[in-house]
Amino acid sequence: MKSDRTQNLQTCFQRPELLAPAGNWECAKAAVENGADAIYFGLDRFNARMRAQNFTEADLPQLMQFLHLRGVKGYVTVNTLIFPKELTDAQQYLRTIIAAGVDAVIVQDVGICRLIRHLSPDFPIHASTQMTITSAAGVEFAKSLGCQLVVLARECSIKEIQKIQQATTLPLEVFVHGALCVAYSGQCLTSEALGGRSANRGECAQACRMPYDLIVDGEIVDLPERKYLLSPQDLAGLEVLPDLVKAGVTSLKIEGRLKAPEYVANVTRVYREALDKVMAELERPNPLTPLPRREGGSRTPLSASERGWGKGQEQYNLEMAFSRGLYTGWFNGINNQELVHARFGKKRGVYLGEVTRIRNEQVTMKLEAPVKPGDGIVFDCGHPEGKEEGGRVYTVTQKGQEVVLTFGKDNLNFQRVHIGDKVWKTSDPELDKQLRQSFAGENPQFQRPIALEIYGEVGELLMAIARDELGNIVQVESAIALAEAHTKPLDTDRLQEQFGRLGNTPFCLGTLTNHLNGAVMVPVSELNRMRREIVAQLEALRTQPKRWELRSNISLQDLLPAKSSSSPASPSLIVLVRNLKQLQAALNTGVETLYCEFEDPRAYRQAVQLVRANGRSPLPQIWVAPPRITKPGENWILQQVQTANADGYLVRNYDQLQFFGADKCVGDFSLNVANALTADYFQQHFGLERLTPSYDLNIAQLEDLLSSCPPQWFEVTIHQHIPMFHMEHCVFCAFLSEGIDYTNCGRPCEKHEVKLRDRVGSEHVLQADAGCRNTVFNGTAQTGAEYVQRLIELGLRHFRIEFVNETPEQVTKTIQRYRQLLQGEISGSQLWRELKLQNQLGVTRGPLGLSTVGGGRKL
Repeated sequence: MKSDRTQNLQTCFQRPELLAPAGNWECAKAAVENGADAIYFGLDRFNARMRAQNFTEADLPQLMQFLHLRGVKGYVTVNTLIFPKELTDAQQYLRTIIAAGVDAVIVQDVGICRLIRHLSPDFPIHASTQMTITSAAGVEFAKSLGCQLVVLARECSIKEIQKIQQATTLPLEVFVHGALCVAYSGQCLTSEALGGRSANRGECAQACRMPYDLIVDGEIVDLPERKYLLSPQDLAGLEVLPDLVKAGVTSLKIEGRLKAPEYVANVTRVYREALDKVMAELERPNPLTPLPRREGGSRTPLSASERGWGKGQEQYNLEMAFSRGLYTGWFNGINNQELVHARFGKKRGVYLGEVTRIRNEQVTMKLEAPVKPGDGIVFDCGHPEGKEEGGRVYTVTQKGQEVVLTFGKDNLNFQRVHIGDKVWKTSDPELDKQLRQSFAGENPQFQRPIALEIYGEVGELLMAIARDELGNIVQVESAIALAEAHTKPLDTDRLQEQFGRLGNTPFCLGTLTNHLNGAVMVPVSELNRMRREIVAQLEALRTQPKRWELRSNISLQDLLPAKSSSSPASPSLIVLVRNLKQLQAALNTGVETLYCEFEDPRAYRQAVQLVRANGRSPLPQIWVAPPRITKPGENWILQQVQTANADGYLVRNYDQLQFFGADKCVGDFSLNVANALTADYFQQHFGLERLTPSYDLNIAQLEDLLSSCPPQWFEVTIHQHIPMFHMEHCVFCAFLSEGIDYTNCGRPCEKHEVKLRDRVGSEHVLQADAGCRNTVFNGTAQTGAEYVQRLIELGLRHFRIEFVNETPEQVTKTIQRYRQLLQGEISGSQLWRELKLQNQLGVTRGPLGLSTVGGGRKL
């Protein structure tokens, strides 16, 4: 019997796909020529990077032909929410994508998954990270929609990825490098709240990269040089690649559709070489066996061995590509002290050292990394929010342990450079030139291997069978019979030499197996002709468009739900509170339906008892809310919530839909219901009492939704502090403790009231939940009061108002005014003005407001 060690060495690991971003044609070429197995890209609509240059629908046939010729897959991102009136356009858009032979589409919207599967039973769907999938239940939900692959949330650790993979059957994809969103993708409403630019519509304004003051119990905490409290370092998973492979990850994704082609070339090449090395190590049957030569890419000028780069060159390349600091993110678990250094929120590059002397327009420093004439540098004086001094180095002179840098005439304002300033290299023109060379010109530089088998004997035709890495097989025969060789018979070396001349083709010779019988010969010209024929036939096979089934005799209308008449019931007010004092105040007003969202679910039992001891008849209904995210091993939180024996549950994610399936449930806004196809799916499969539409909908889009579905399916939040950032990053732990997570932070969230003050002076409330996840609530409450009458006319009967940190007195007065509004005793504008004046809530016309063209300020 083999030893455990031997068995271990012979474990077969799946080679993950390396997936690179492409915002335009140059980026696509950069990815292909540097070893990407697939690229993902957006078109001019419905993608989460609307600021990218993007491709057009007309580009698709040519782009897919180019990619497939080179053995690379192409995935289109349709990873935004789709509004009701966009469904017809989306249907035609999807038909174009499927007909073009795209390899898959990356989707956020549940309704769009349904529409794709309605149009085509076999076209691949990948569930976007915007779907906020953090567990096996989420993966199974995606599978029920017809998805073939799931892109997990970036917040999943390797241990969690392993647990999810072991409990599911779908392939998993993870982001392995690039910018980290501090908020869960698909759950960030910051751009929407602050400027009407929805991240769920590809218009993120990157408010997480801005500076904030930390206010604790009303006082600003002094955090020297640490203002960027919500800006994570960039993700770099290079060091954990072996663990990701062992975890069974199918696809490794590089972020960066807004980045330059040099970035794409640089990062793709680093990960290509690293992944090939990892796979060679893992696949070796014996650790003493030498590593084989990497297949493909032999003609690329970026080979580390050709450049003679030493240890750390990969790190240098990645930092020069784009870096706010590089870190493994959440792969190794939560470390709140390291994830966010908070010193800057923009690109830096490679750290060179500190200024030790400034004299005669020369800067002296002790170098921690190499610098040369032509490099661009910036001086960091600790205030990255302002204009920073920088320029190109003119000369570098070694003086003992230090170097003296000079700059071009009038290139720097030396009055703005100080001793102690940190110096960063932001530009390396030589590296950029080498990177551009990697994808310049028309000839392929990264080549995919083909395997050849050669057969023949005297008097017969020479036969060559070629197989590419995609499984295509071609057979080519010589035009003349083999003759007996008297001097230089065809041998393996000669065959390799002639068939290996694949210079300007997408191929390189991988293996050649010689099955010739006897000493035979054929003219070299015939070998060359056969080689050219092999290439031509393989290219023809590779560029054949993929033929997915596309149904022509179906329509969107087949999927839309039947409309029904509006309910005759009176409008009802639902009140969500976030502490027991608010609950008591709301209870005293006579509200019939109460929701509780507390940090500690153990308090729900007391809340339920408080309501049921009220003595009113009929008793008010009390519903409780689990945390917005559920990860592997966190069902104990859901069990804790369930033990309160509430009347129902406000469910936020796929785990909760499953866990509370036998109970009364209302779907919250975090399910991202933006159109009738999505709403209908949740109603059909989960039988929810009601759904809360996505906060991305303005009043016109909400009216469209209510008009396309039975209005009794919905409840609408008309007053709230919008939950802007919802994040794994714990600000309490990071800046009010020295701990790394809940095990050693001392729980400052239970002892202090914390707010974040932004650049314009607004103070946003910070709260933690049972999973130690933080939510930043907009400091200004928002109201849709002026639209309530229109919504009632459309048949809507359930209206929700939410509180965060309001006093019991504010809760009471606000509830009273909204009840008057629903009873028609005051108008929406009266309510807005009165609350603003009386309660000093700073209420603004909120999430239902009509956006200006281009996603501007709410009206």
